[in-house]
Amino acid sequence: MQRRFQGPPTSFIVIAAALIQVLGTVFSASHQAALRPLDPLAFILLLAGPAALGFRTRRPVVMLPVTLAATFGYVLLGYPGGPIVLSLALSIILTAAAGLRWQAWLGAGICAAAVMMSAVLAGNEIGLIRASAGVAWAAILVLIGEGFRRRGERMAEYRRRREAAKQAERDEYRLTLARDIHDVVAHSLSMINVQASVALHLGTNDPDKLRPALEAIKAASKESLAEVRQLLGVLREDAPLSPAPPPSLVRIPELVEDTRRGGLEARFENAVDPERVGTPQQEAAYRIVQEALSNVRRHSGAASAVVLLEVAGNSLKVRIDDDGDGLRDAADGNGLRGMRERVEALGGTLALRPLDPGLRVEANLPLNFTQGGHQP
Repeated sequence: MQRRFQGPPTSFIVIAAALIQVLGTVFSASHQAALRPLDPLAFILLLAGPAALGFRTRRPVVMLPVTLAATFGYVLLGYPGGPIVLSLALSIILTAAAGLRWQAWLGAGICAAAVMMSAVLAGNEIGLIRASAGVAWAAILVLIGEGFRRRGERMAEYRRRREAAKQAERDEYRLTLARDIHDVVAHSLSMINVQASVALHLGTNDPDKLRPALEAIKAASKESLAEVRQLLGVLREDAPLSPAPPPSLVRIPELVEDTRRGGLEARFENAVDPERVGTPQQEAAYRIVQEALSNVRRHSGAASAVVLLEVAGNSLKVRIDDDGDGLRDAADGNGLRGMRERVEALGGTLALRPLDPGLRVEANLPLNFTQGGHQP
C-alpha cells in the first residue's frame, strides 16, 4: 500500500496555487510586451494545473500529466510569463510523496529536457546556465517529495506501533481483570457450595451445628461481594463501593481458615516476613493459594492440605500439598492458566508434581522482579 504525504488540506493547496498562478500571471503580464495577451484559454490553462492537484488523495496519478499538459500548452501558445510552473512543481512533489516514484522522475526528466532544449535552441550561454539550474531543481523537487513520503511512512509506522502498544496494554488489563474475577468468584462460590452442602446435611442430622455453617456462607458471600464491587469500581474507573483489603500474605491464613470451615483439614506453615516481599509477589502468592485450595475442595477429593511459604535464595516459594486424587478435570481449567500467567508475569515458575497420594502445586516468585519484567 502506497503511503501518501498528508500535509496541508487539498483544498488549501488548490486555492493557494490557483490564486498565485492567476494573480501572479496577471500582474506579470501587465509589465510585459507579450506576443499573445491573456484570454479565456489562458485562464483555463492557468486554472487546470491547480485543479489537477485536487486529485492528490483520490487519484494522484492524474496530477502530473494534467499539469504538464497545461503548463506546456500555456508556454507553447506564447502567453505572458508568470508563476505558471508552480502547479507543475507541486505536482512533482506530491506525486513523489504519493509513492509514484517513476512517474515523478519521468515528469521531472521531461521538464528538464524541455528546459535544456529551449536553452539550446535559443543559443544563449546564460540561458544554458539557467537551464542547468532548472534541471537541478527538477531533481530536487522529486527528492523533496521522497522526503515527505518517507516521513509519512515513519509517522504511520509510529502510529501503528503506538496503537499496537495500547491494544496490548488493554488486552493485558482485561486479562488481569479476568483472572481476578475468576479467582474471587471461583473461590467464594466453591466455599459457599461446600458450606451449603454441609448446612443441608446438618439441617437433617444435626440442627445444632447448622448455625456455624450458615455463618461461614454469609462471611464468604460478603467477602466475595466486596471484592467484586472493588473490581467493578476499577472497571468504572471509580472508587470501589466497598473497599476490600488487597490480596497479601497476611490474608492467606483467612483462606486456610475458610478451607477448614469447609471440612478440609488444612495447615499453614509460614516462614516469610511480609516486609521482605513486594506487593506484586504478595498478590500473586495470595491468588495462587486461593486457586489451589479451591481446586483441592472442588476436584481432588482430598482430606487434608498444607500451605507453605518460605524464602529460598532470592525467590518466594509458595507450595500447596494435598492428599487427593490429583488434578482430574481441573487440568485445563482457567484457574490453572491464570496461576501460570501470574507467575510468568513476575518471571517465576509454576510446577505441578504428583504425590503419593495427592498433588503439589509449587510456585517460585523472584523477589527482585517487578510487574512488567524489570529488575529494580
